[in-house]
Formats: sequence, structure tokens, C-alpha cells
Amino acid sequence: MPTLKIRPNNALIVVDMQNGVVGMPMTVTRSWRTSDALAEMGRREDVPVIWVQHSGTDLAKGSENWRIVPGLAPHDTESPVEKTYGDSFEDTDLEIVLSSLESGRLVVVGAQTDACILSTLHGAFVRGCDVTLIRDARKIEDRAAWGASSPKQVIAHTNLYWSGQAAPGRKAATAHTEGLVFANEPASNDAAAPQSG
Repeated sequence: MPTLKIRPNNALIVVDMQNGVVGMPMTVTRSWRTSDALAEMGRREDVPVIWVQHSGTDLAKGSENWRIVPGLAPHDTESPVEKTYGDSFEDTDLEIVLSSLESGRLVVVGAQTDACILSTLHGAFVRGCDVTLIRDARKIEDRAAWGASSPKQVIAHTNLYWSGQAAPGRKAATAHTEGLVFANEPASNDAAAPQSG
């Protein structure tokens, strides 16, 4: 149970699965397939699916780059959230949407792992939510030319890092798409990471 006792419900947050973020033309990738599978699972279990879309210099609102990738069409009843910062909570109505749904247990998927996903995880956690990061439903750009680790290493590090997070009354967890059950409390299906200060 999150620290937000009056918000016991789950929600799936799909972050920035947009043409200009994940690439055009969209190829059928693991990230796309798992995001789609999670959205369908959420719908079957009456879990709200919230679609976050970033806008900015290369993602002008309404442009083709800004649109959600083909095949991940949100349903008319699903909440869109527009953002201009990495954290999906900053200067958006995401908190209002979650409060109205009484959702304090969040499952997060999308792009990019080392930017908007990480920012959104922390944004949710500091606001009192339980947050589960899906290990196999994320996209990241290769930034090795700028000195970053490989995408595979960044994803592995983020999974390890998030599985080791702790705070009073909240749970941080990682899970694979397969075996995830929204009805249960977020729980890692991986060994806990070693924690350090």
C-alpha cells in the first residue's frame, strides 16, 4: 500500500512512446510489443492506462513526431497527459488524473530509460506512490558517442538501481511483463539489489 492510503488503485503509465522518440518508421520491437501487451492487460483488468506525450523542439504538438506510434493507439476513454519536462508530473495534470482515479500504485513503461522514465519514477516515488518499473518494456537511444554506456548496460543499471530503492511506506520494484498481475501489490520478481548510501 502506498503512503497515499486513499489511493489503493493501480494505473499503467506509458511514457513518450511517440514517433519522434522511438523512431520512424516504427519497427516492431520488444519495447513496442510489451507496451502494447501491458496496455491490453490493463484494459482487461480495468486498470487505467495513462498516455504521456512530450512536446518540445523536435516534438511539436500535433506533428507526426509527436503522435503515439502506430499500433499503440490509446482508447478514447484513456487519459492523455501532455508534458514538456522529463518528469511526467512536472507542470502537468498527471497528479490530478491519478488522484481522480484513486491510483497510488503505478506501473511505468516507455521511453527513454535514462531520461523521462527515470525522472518519472522519482516524481511518483517522492509523491508517495508505489512504483513498479517494467524491466522489458523500455526504449533508450544509443548515446555512446557522448560517452554514455551502451543501451543494454544503461537498462541493466536502471533495473538494478530501481530494485534497490527504499522509502518509508512506499515500494519500489521491478518486474517482467510476463507474470505481472496488476491486482497484486507491486512486487519484484527479481532479487533485491544491494543498497548503498
